[in-house]
Amino acid sequence: MSDDRPSQTAASEPGPSYSVLGCATEHPTHLFPVRTPFNHRSFDALNATAADLDVVSPTPFAPPVGPYSEYRHVPKTERWGSYQAHYPRYLYALPKRYAYQLSGDSLQKRVTRYVEDTFETPHDVVQACSFYLDGYGMLKYCKRHDVPLVALSHAGDLKNFERFNDTVQSYIRETIDYASAVLTVSDELSEVARRFAPADKVTTLPIGEDPEKYPTDRREKLRRELGIDPGTKLLLYVGRFEKEKGVKELAAALDRLDRDDVTVAAVGHGGALRWWFLDRLGELSHPAHAYWELDPIAVRRLHVAADLLVLPSHFEARPTVIYEAMAAETPVLASNVGGIPEMVVDGETGVLVPPHDAQKLSETLDYLLDDPERLRAMGAAGHRRLLDNEWTWTRHAERLNEIHRRVIDE
Repeated sequence: MSDDRPSQTAASEPGPSYSVLGCATEHPTHLFPVRTPFNHRSFDALNATAADLDVVSPTPFAPPVGPYSEYRHVPKTERWGSYQAHYPRYLYALPKRYAYQLSGDSLQKRVTRYVEDTFETPHDVVQACSFYLDGYGMLKYCKRHDVPLVALSHAGDLKNFERFNDTVQSYIRETIDYASAVLTVSDELSEVARRFAPADKVTTLPIGEDPEKYPTDRREKLRRELGIDPGTKLLLYVGRFEKEKGVKELAAALDRLDRDDVTVAAVGHGGALRWWFLDRLGELSHPAHAYWELDPIAVRRLHVAADLLVLPSHFEARPTVIYEAMAAETPVLASNVGGIPEMVVDGETGVLVPPHDAQKLSETLDYLLDDPERLRAMGAAGHRRLLDNEWTWTRHAERLNEIHRRVIDE
């Protein structure tokens, strides 16, 4: 198990500068402004250290027509926070089940050439935001220039490993074998990674959130601005509208909830069940508001205003939305899956329930909403836990900086 407490040698001094090439196929653009914001926040925090950062976010070529034709609006480059993101194109092959390896091959070939033509190379280290596509896509560049690779998994490539075809599985193994450090965002996911890599190569690197961005002192004013009566409990869901996030169980649980003091806010940013879920929310007896690709500032306001975050996922690593709730002093009701128990102390900072159980979810909602003082106490305890463990973007970047320096010196 990893120790998330700050190390005794945590960098108080920035140290000498070094160059980093970051790669994230999942990165915001002005076309998809709220997609995987944790990758942007990680890079932005890293760039505030001594790292001299270049970032590529490989983007598929847009077909002339169809739902993916909008990719033509992704720019060549775009400023995100403290750094410039580059969006080199590659060929994304469909159907994914049979042709996903072709996407990796195209990304590796085209992005390697783009990096060598665009930046001063070689970099001191490459930071990939996944094993596949990102890590494999940068493998040719790393091998050609003898650059160490650090790859971070947020769950998808490891948890879905058996779903990939044999070639993609071999690419993931090749990437992990080459990587100097294999990082995951939860201890539970690190145990999965150790099936593929030596234990001493695997490290849990928590992400986090910055509490100063959450106006908790304005909670009552924000609730008034949102039209929430003092006696009304605001339930908040933030995530993709898809089966794996438990939105079907959430809809069923809310439908069973026989109360007149509840309002629901659901914030979505993708997912195949979008319209189904919105239809179910519209049939509830409780007021419910759905928001699509909401600005991060508005999401933070909802976190602060909420009485309870509800996340009934089927599997997770350490979801960003729980860090956000902790920063906002909001308690959490979530499934007891993946890395969530590493974040939520059951009965102290929130409550954990089994996944796939709408009845239990509804019963738990009912008794928690009857005790608003307990909810606020759990929210405050979650905030303290975030601070005690230093689950912040600043500390995340310091830890990442330490890992980079270690692999560069090896």
